Amino acid sequence: MMTVLGCIINEHNIWLVGMAAVLCAAGSWVTARLYQRTFSTTGAQRIGWHILTALAAGVAIWCTHFVAMLGFDPGTPIGFDPVLTVVSLLTAVIGATAGFAIAGSRVARFMPALGGAVVGLAIAAMHYTGMMAYRVQGIVSWDMRYLIASIVLSVVLAAAALHMAMRSGRYAANVMAGILAFAIVALHFTGMTAFRVEPALIEGSFTNPEALHALALAVAGMAFVIVVAGMVSYLIDDSSRAETIERLRVMALNDPLTGLPNRANFGERLDHEFDLAKSQGGRLALVGIDLNRFKEINDLRGHSAGDEVLRILGRRMKGALRETEGEFVARTGGDEFAALYRMDNADGLSEFLSRLESACFQPIHIEDYAIMPGASFGVAIFPDDAADKTTLVNNADLAMYRAKSTAGGSACFYEPSMDETVRARRSLAADLREALAGNQLSIHYQVQTSVSTGEVQGYEALLRWNHPRLGPVSPAEFIPLAEENGLILPIGEWVLRTACATAATWDPPHKVAVNLSAVQFGHADLPRLIMEALMESGLPPERLELELTETTIYADKTRALHTVRQIKALGVSIALDDFGTGYSSLDTLRSFPFDRIKIDRSFLAETTPTPQSIAIIRAILALGKSLGIPVLAEGIETQDQLSMLSSEGCDEAQGFLLGRPGPMDQIAAAGQMRAGGGHRV
Repeated sequence: MMTVLGCIINEHNIWLVGMAAVLCAAGSWVTARLYQRTFSTTGAQRIGWHILTALAAGVAIWCTHFVAMLGFDPGTPIGFDPVLTVVSLLTAVIGATAGFAIAGSRVARFMPALGGAVVGLAIAAMHYTGMMAYRVQGIVSWDMRYLIASIVLSVVLAAAALHMAMRSGRYAANVMAGILAFAIVALHFTGMTAFRVEPALIEGSFTNPEALHALALAVAGMAFVIVVAGMVSYLIDDSSRAETIERLRVMALNDPLTGLPNRANFGERLDHEFDLAKSQGGRLALVGIDLNRFKEINDLRGHSAGDEVLRILGRRMKGALRETEGEFVARTGGDEFAALYRMDNADGLSEFLSRLESACFQPIHIEDYAIMPGASFGVAIFPDDAADKTTLVNNADLAMYRAKSTAGGSACFYEPSMDETVRARRSLAADLREALAGNQLSIHYQVQTSVSTGEVQGYEALLRWNHPRLGPVSPAEFIPLAEENGLILPIGEWVLRTACATAATWDPPHKVAVNLSAVQFGHADLPRLIMEALMESGLPPERLELELTETTIYADKTRALHTVRQIKALGVSIALDDFGTGYSSLDTLRSFPFDRIKIDRSFLAETTPTPQSIAIIRAILALGKSLGIPVLAEGIETQDQLSMLSSEGCDEAQGFLLGRPGPMDQIAAAGQMRAGGGHRV
């Protein structure tokens, strides 16, 4: 050891030795980090990182050797063979490439150590090739003890360096860099200690120290450029990885459509806010938000319009927040949102809800039409309504479902009685789903007659549900339930097909009227479905009448007009139902080819018609006559009502006075017509 140290101190320029040491340390540190980067990559990326690692290692090895050699003073003039000098550089780079490739092959556990040994041999091969390029005026000899020791140190230390790099740990790269640098330094200076020169001076020959120092600085500069390039590549990749990780984190915690936090983010925030309220004795309000008629928007306008509605509502709700006050809103899935509010007082919560309602109830303009989204809000408060997070979320859902079933659109606060109500409603929705396949749905028919002659003009098909446990369930209760739960399309299709099949057996061949829901009317396959129902049943198209409300067609008149014309092209007639209660637009009557107008029953609800009701009915009848469209009045229950309609010139009427809805078997048994029998699910 003393001999090696003496060689460094007495036979080397200490400044160049220091420069070589700095190059070696920097190159080894960069090499270690580049090498560790190969662990987390595959394919072409891994090959690229291996090449960068080998280049950094080769430069660190060769430049350390070359600069230190330029600082060595053998006591005789020196020179360098350019070919062998270049060969020594290639030996370092190629040998390091092979060694790092073997170390990273993962074929066996000992491969890193084996690859490190190859790197150590490359260091030794580079050094002694470089020594062959070192020209001195004298007789060269070698101390074989130091020569062998230098090779052993290089191989063992390099193997240890790469083996340590494979260990998990915060400082694994630093340990590898330190051992690899020591392997390079130990090889070089132990090898130089083995180098012996007997000068044989030739007169007139000399060495220019300034030129050697300049060459050393140039080599060092080149080495630093290459090492820094490798380090910059590492840092750029590290920065890119950090940005990618952050981008993935944002994507994982935020909804890509609305930009709002997603369900996972909401869960984390709920945990935080709940624990904060619990530890500080505060109160936390959880608001469940469910959009109204969102399925209808998708069905009528398409999913692109639905996505745009969600995007706009997301921006509005985000803009309505005051985050410094502990307010938070997230999209938890589909058309559902959730909000959190740290409650200081009830007035603050009311104002928070008012901002959210304003964001959800303002009209949304898409292209040339307006959409009124609306939403149902359900509120549950910790610790008033729940002692844990799961119960709090469940109770907010219960309140939200109550709000959805209540007209008015105001927020609904949780009450213990909601549990039973909502459970019953959910149970009823599940029962309705089973009713389609359980022989529980049926169709009743109500007669429509001529006011002037009393002759039967047709029958309206009305859906009925006889629940096996609850008995008859009102359509006013289960039809909205079917629309909320996506059952209205299959139920509506069944009604249409069954009504057509039943009417095809009637004698005499009266018309049958079937109601269409807004969702049904907006479905692209409706004309095809009607044609199939007619062909399967054999019912002539002129005997089928479809009833729809003005509200159904108001949202997109252009599309609605196209659909109506397609239906009319089949030979099917169209009736405008509930006229007088919706928009009652004269433009609608002018633009759409309706075959009949039905006056809503609300205008005849009184036992004795009022002057106002009579005036409205008279105006509608006059409008129908001027447009050449027959008018039918619904809800006729008294003789006075029928007499008034007769005196005013109403064409047709329908109501309990003329005939209650009943199954086909009952109507046939009463002798009103002959039929092939009733039809059930």
